[in-house]
Amino acid sequence: MSDVLGTYQQRLLDTFGGSTTEHAGETTVILPAARMLDAARMIHDELGFDFLACITAVDYWPQENPRFHVAYVFRSLGQTLTLQVRAPVSGIEPSLPSIESVYRNANWQEREVYDMFGIRFEGHPDLRRILMPADWVGHPQRKDYPLGYEEPQYSFNFDEIRARKPAPKE
Repeated sequence: MSDVLGTYQQRLLDTFGGSTTEHAGETTVILPAARMLDAARMIHDELGFDFLACITAVDYWPQENPRFHVAYVFRSLGQTLTLQVRAPVSGIEPSLPSIESVYRNANWQEREVYDMFGIRFEGHPDLRRILMPADWVGHPQRKDYPLGYEEPQYSFNFDEIRARKPAPKE
């Protein structure tokens, strides 16, 4: 980790509280979900991270508080730095502030996290499904979402699958 990135991470912690975690040599800053909009403004305006590379989420079900972590990856193209930030979110009515007003490309990424995980982004200008049909029930990336898959057919289970599968009418 560069000294500059370490300084930026410490500034975020000093300003917003939180903690850090390290995995595979990469440090992630964990900030309170309620402060993400203010943190995004600081990351963009003061620290110079001009590009939001990714927003996604992780579901830690059956753990409920926090059940989710929303993960952000910010890039500073001029400094060639990558900053990873996570925000823990409760499993009961999960929500956090939208950062779309700071990073315009957060619009579709927040919609995707909402669609797949059911995490609301308060203040988002158009929070609606983006991948699933509007009338779809549930959020497919949640760990408690029913799979509803069909077992693949192989040579060893051909007869068993064929017996359960409806045959076309002739």
